[in-house]
Amino acid sequence: METRAGDPGAFAQFDLSRVDSPAFVVDAARLRANLAILADIRERAGIKVLAALKAFSMWRVAPIVGERLDGVCTSGLWEALLAAEHYQGEIATYCAAYKPDDLPEILRLSDHVIFNSPGQLERFVPQIALARSRGDAFDIGLRINPLHAEGEVPRYDPCAPHSRLGFPVDQLTDEHMEGVDGLHFHTLCEQDFEPLRRTWEATRPRIAKWLPRLKWLNFGGGHHITRADYQRDELVAFLKSVKAETGCELYLEPGEAVALDAGILVGTILDSHWNGMPLAIADISATCHMPDVIEAPYRPAMLGELEAGEEVRLGGPSCLAGDVIGDYRLPFAPEPGQRFAFLDQAHYSMVKTTTFNGVPLPSIWLWDSESDSLEQVRKFGYEDFRDRLS
Repeated sequence: METRAGDPGAFAQFDLSRVDSPAFVVDAARLRANLAILADIRERAGIKVLAALKAFSMWRVAPIVGERLDGVCTSGLWEALLAAEHYQGEIATYCAAYKPDDLPEILRLSDHVIFNSPGQLERFVPQIALARSRGDAFDIGLRINPLHAEGEVPRYDPCAPHSRLGFPVDQLTDEHMEGVDGLHFHTLCEQDFEPLRRTWEATRPRIAKWLPRLKWLNFGGGHHITRADYQRDELVAFLKSVKAETGCELYLEPGEAVALDAGILVGTILDSHWNGMPLAIADISATCHMPDVIEAPYRPAMLGELEAGEEVRLGGPSCLAGDVIGDYRLPFAPEPGQRFAFLDQAHYSMVKTTTFNGVPLPSIWLWDSESDSLEQVRKFGYEDFRDRLS
């Protein structure tokens, strides 16, 4: 299983005993640093950058996001409502399929409403006309599938064969483009600049005839712009070139890049024993707290893991036999009560948590590594589990 690298940053000096367990701890200073990088790209290239709430929707830090970016992108009604309540700037909403009852509110809340297929857009033309007659102002977008795969894992590749995400660009017609203000494509996942460049080169000839009539192009997310080795100067030059060539406003929708390396997940060893190798059970669960460990799969980086030594298989407290996080060279003896943390857990892990098996949700803390201020933003209790299903 691939280990996803993590930069400990200021967390290397954080005292894990300052928070309860399990707990997500988000560093506001690292968020500000990431957002400053994204804002620099935005300003140098003359584009707009939206934060993807699907990856990181801790609205306690919405003011930090609003200071630097142009708004947020959402994946449906509930995220659009959250955006309208707590975030500044534009709201761009895309959903693979809208429910008819949700669409009027989405049209009211959103600046861009992006459809997954021309057929769906056509079915909703009467609702769109009604919303506009009532004074709602929004652009209509269409998500296309460039049919150019760059993803390394098919499950996370919107251009994998038979993908349901986006309309195949080779089927696009003049009729499909009636009433469309902008095109959206999202084909990347944790990738650098070159896959974006190649995707645009494959897509441009297929949409060239419609570019003069478009107001904007949205290049979606998956851009790891805040990663240290990302080719930011090349990205800026590329975006300026595309904007000059097409005359379109350009949008990027980073998700992970907003919160990259900005959060840890703190846990505690509950028990340990031996079954052909050392085993340890923690109050952190892969299936409940870090489901991408099982779905991707990947091995999250551990704060302070040793470079050599005996590996301990670390798993969660649930009854799922596969609730295994990975094999680690722990920086301590695997004894009950020992605290540890996984790196780079602010994005996706926080939004995907569940209470399966009655496993408690991690609390949420906001730390500022510059001032050392620490605040518990949310503590979950039994009632959060109880009230989900009845």
